[in-house]
Amino acid sequence: MAWWVAGGLAVVVLLAVGGPFVYIHFIEGPAPAKLSLPTARDTTSTSAAAEGETTVGSVAGTWNVGSGSIAGYRVQEVLVGQNATAVGRTSQIWGSLTIAGSTVTKGSFTVNMASVVSDQSQRNAKFAGPIMDVSRYPTATLTLSSPIALGQLPGDGVIVHYSATGVLDLHGVSKTVSFPVSAERLSDQIDVLADINIPFANWDIANPSVGGFVTTANNGTLEVLLHLTQGAGNPVSTSAGTGNSGGGGGPVTIPSTTVPPLTVPSS
Repeated sequence: MAWWVAGGLAVVVLLAVGGPFVYIHFIEGPAPAKLSLPTARDTTSTSAAAEGETTVGSVAGTWNVGSGSIAGYRVQEVLVGQNATAVGRTSQIWGSLTIAGSTVTKGSFTVNMASVVSDQSQRNAKFAGPIMDVSRYPTATLTLSSPIALGQLPGDGVIVHYSATGVLDLHGVSKTVSFPVSAERLSDQIDVLADINIPFANWDIANPSVGGFVTTANNGTLEVLLHLTQGAGNPVSTSAGTGNSGGGGGPVTIPSTTVPPLTVPSS
């Protein structure tokens, strides 16, 4: 009898440990890689182009969020003792920044939070419901609060690094955030990469842990990769509700209305 009990306990332990391992590594698969700039070189400069780099023409003007831009979250979690990474993303981003001379003078970017999805439907339901409550807080907006001095402008394909400060309006709470920014110019486009640490409690976000089954860290990362263009940019997502989003950038498309002709019956 003791052997049966011991064997049963061994099977339970094996399933408890091996089940999540198999699920994470063979069924769910690896998490998407971190967002990155499409470049081959890095100047390692902390504020401007490396000394001696070839400069380019003026970048002054308004730059809008264009196609291919991505924003989302990355959160570390433990599934019954097995480490995993939860990642959700969306391409529904709009906004713009303004450059005067070699200084970013203003910028504002908005994400449609209701469109953020991962590869797991149950995780998406938790994110949209009790965690982020997207029906009540459909958008998140980051607005720069201090100018960014670009210094000497680099040539194409060269990454430069800056520090930025802004106000992040997320989950109904506005907080000042400071974060590193990497940027790269490629022809007529500027690519911008930023990672912003998000302590959940600071924005009144409920910790996503599920009992003792899934345990998450008490903070996550907001990942943003923007492809900026001086063209029209992405349209504002009207489905997200833009009343208090603070967004901008791309145009809003309003469908035309056809009024039928008035017919007067003959006497």
